[in-house]
Amino acid sequence: MTRTEEEFEVEIKQCRDIFEKKTRDYGTSWRILRLPSLTDQIFIKANRIRSIEETGENKIGDSSRGEYIAMVNYAVMALIQQELSDSDEMELSVDKVMKLYDKHLYRTVALMLDKNHDYGEAWRQMRISSMTDLILMKLRRIKQIEDNDGKTLISEGVEGGYMDIINYSLFCLVRLTENNE
Repeated sequence: MTRTEEEFEVEIKQCRDIFEKKTRDYGTSWRILRLPSLTDQIFIKANRIRSIEETGENKIGDSSRGEYIAMVNYAVMALIQQELSDSDEMELSVDKVMKLYDKHLYRTVALMLDKNHDYGEAWRQMRISSMTDLILMKLRRIKQIEDNDGKTLISEGVEGGYMDIINYSLFCLVRLTENNE
């Protein structure tokens, strides 16, 4: 296992643990959200991080770390929602939803590992603020595709955007951990 895989596993464990605990507390109430609503939730989190980065002020005290974790989890929810049809049951068992969570998260991480190989771990030299900007750009692209009823001429579509948001958020979590050590 590479260093990146090990670091991702640490961050994934934390994201997954929070997702599972919230699922036990709230069930799958998020299943009521349409994809644009999930996109907007991720946008709110990314925009808050950018605001904190630009102003240096954090008036409510919740950490950027928590917002990156939330973006991972909301993006996984979006991937699950894409897979499930409206006719599927709204309330899923914890076991079923965690299997779906793992399926989508680890498929996303596999994509990252392939890209990471080709890009030579360039993310390690990037500023966290640049990755936040890339997340916001991905969100704008997703919103445009959603506004176009999912139709694209050449782009990868919303699924690829959500996967990139997960990976950029995990990169940021790894970098925040490194900065705190």
